[in-house]
Amino acid sequence: MPKRERRLYATHYPTDLTDAQWAIIEPMVTTTSPKGGRPTEIDLRAIVNALLYKNRTGCQWRLLPTDFPPMGAIRYYFDKWNADGTFINLNDALRKAARKALARDEEPSISVLDSQSTKTTEVGGERGIDGAKKNKRTQTSVLG
Repeated sequence: MPKRERRLYATHYPTDLTDAQWAIIEPMVTTTSPKGGRPTEIDLRAIVNALLYKNRTGCQWRLLPTDFPPMGAIRYYFDKWNADGTFINLNDALRKAARKALARDEEPSISVLDSQSTKTTEVGGERGIDGAKKNKRTQTSVLG
């Protein structure tokens, strides 16, 4: 059987990786299995671009544009890279490259966490009046 050509998916979205970014992360996502096996026929750069697009837009899996690889392939790599820690490594590598380009130390010296507190009453429970609710006291006074 002749070898099938690798399918390329050219996209032009603002979320697509630049060539410099792809050069940094390509070795992390194109590693071959130690067990061998058939090499992938899908363009892994397009998979990463699709995941970046989905992250940025928040669209559903099935609503990804059709110029990306099939949704099943994208979801397969998402689950795989999420389970084996590849996403953390990708993020770390790109962060280090961005900080290095700004002539800063690759590792940040401080981080800031932001959260929003939920306001509650001191006594707990629901407070206030809801005009649409009927109160037992109101019902008895009307009937009584």
